[in-house]
Amino acid sequence: MPLGKILWVDDEIESLQSQILFLQNKGYEVTALTNGFDAVDFVRENPLDVVLLDETMPGITGLETLSKIKEINSQIPVVMITKNETENLMDDAIGSQITDYLIKPVNPNQVLLSLKKIIDNKRLVGEKTTMAYQQQFRNLFMALNSSPDYNEWMDIYKKLVYWELEMEKSDSPEMQEVFQTQKNEANTEFFKFISKNYARWVNPKSDDGPVMSHNLIKFKVLPHVEKGTPTFFILIDNLRFDQWRAIQPIFAESFRILEEDSFYSILPTATQYARNAIFSGLLPIDIEKMFPQQWKNDDEEGGKNLHEEEFFRAFLKRQRRDDIKASYTKILNNQAGQDLVNNIHNLLGNDLNVIVYNFVDMLSHARTEMEVLKELAGDETSYRSVTRSWFEHSPLHQALKKIADKKINIILATDHGTVRVKTPAKVIGDKQTTTNLRYKHGRNLNYEPKDVLAFRDPKEVGLPVPTVNSSYIFAREDMYLCYPNNYNYYVNYYRNTFQHGGVSLEEMIVPIIKMTNK
Repeated sequence: MPLGKILWVDDEIESLQSQILFLQNKGYEVTALTNGFDAVDFVRENPLDVVLLDETMPGITGLETLSKIKEINSQIPVVMITKNETENLMDDAIGSQITDYLIKPVNPNQVLLSLKKIIDNKRLVGEKTTMAYQQQFRNLFMALNSSPDYNEWMDIYKKLVYWELEMEKSDSPEMQEVFQTQKNEANTEFFKFISKNYARWVNPKSDDGPVMSHNLIKFKVLPHVEKGTPTFFILIDNLRFDQWRAIQPIFAESFRILEEDSFYSILPTATQYARNAIFSGLLPIDIEKMFPQQWKNDDEEGGKNLHEEEFFRAFLKRQRRDDIKASYTKILNNQAGQDLVNNIHNLLGNDLNVIVYNFVDMLSHARTEMEVLKELAGDETSYRSVTRSWFEHSPLHQALKKIADKKINIILATDHGTVRVKTPAKVIGDKQTTTNLRYKHGRNLNYEPKDVLAFRDPKEVGLPVPTVNSSYIFAREDMYLCYPNNYNYYVNYYRNTFQHGGVSLEEMIVPIIKMTNK
């Protein structure tokens, strides 16, 4: 098997015989042609890995040949080889999607390096990634076993996300399996860490805890709001740290990323709790006390996230920041997204613009979000890919591009992440028990204690008490909570779906990113 099939097109091909021989000795199969017409015919009839193409040839030029080749097969890599160093030609060639550009005279190693970059790139990058991870594996293992604090956990999770994305470049299933085992082990340790520390963090008397949902705006948004420079606080629901990394390059095209930070979502890591806590600046138990009419528990009728703007304006008042000229926009469907695109310039007159974007809802429209995600995102890699594709073509991206040349600050965050669930756990409850798969509350919950983090007194962790003797349980790691009736059906239906509400690195440690115009 040759290392790759190469077509070399040059009207002075005789003078390149030694170079062709050099490549053949290295293991490449090389076909030599002297003009563009023959080259186009050859590409039409033969599979190739790379075309090496001279620019100045009689008949049709290299650039004309290039465009005809791209019409036949737009994916084929083409390396332009020319005596001409003019900038126009380079611009034309690059604009026509060449893969590399070499100036004559070329030496054999230059050509070899170009071929290696193109053909062997994936393999070489994969091997290098695997080696680098093997070296890092021990460091991560030591970090996990040295009783990390909440800052160190954020750092560990960032490193795991980094290696997860790097592992996509590796073709080694063995290394991916080793990485997955390490990530699972990290989640096991993280669950123990949260079980030990969470109640202390949300105790009103404690100031020894990370930035969490209920103090996010106070510590991470308001300090950046300044008169004369509009700040956009954008909250995209369900955005995990790895999904942020997937869309980060798109933001980087238009904005300068100043700080890539993270914070902890409160429990349950679910929209009505975490997002209401963000905008009210309060834990759910205090929202219920202060806004008894507006707060709805899981088992009550009515929308659970209808009053965020009201909570937010009351929060600004309590912070004595009601001098801030603020807007609040919630995007629940594509029409609202288009309205944002049309209206974005009008928001530049405000000090602070809140934009809440329901990414998962937008994906799913009228169908259940789970059904859509099961089809589109069967694993983390495809979930990231869907996120990137969605954001790239979203009205949110269009709207932000329209104001990228203005002096603005952007703070991007989310309410919570999601985790892909794989391990079912049985829970028995009465009729009042909630149906969520990653957390439940009810009066007579029956469960395996090792599967969950349980709080018999919800007040201890800043949660309302829906009914007397209600307790809350949160699923650990990749578990999902199923009732005994129809157990096998639900186990199979929900396995490998993305859920939220429980305790995992993916759900609890989430991004908060600060950007500005370039």
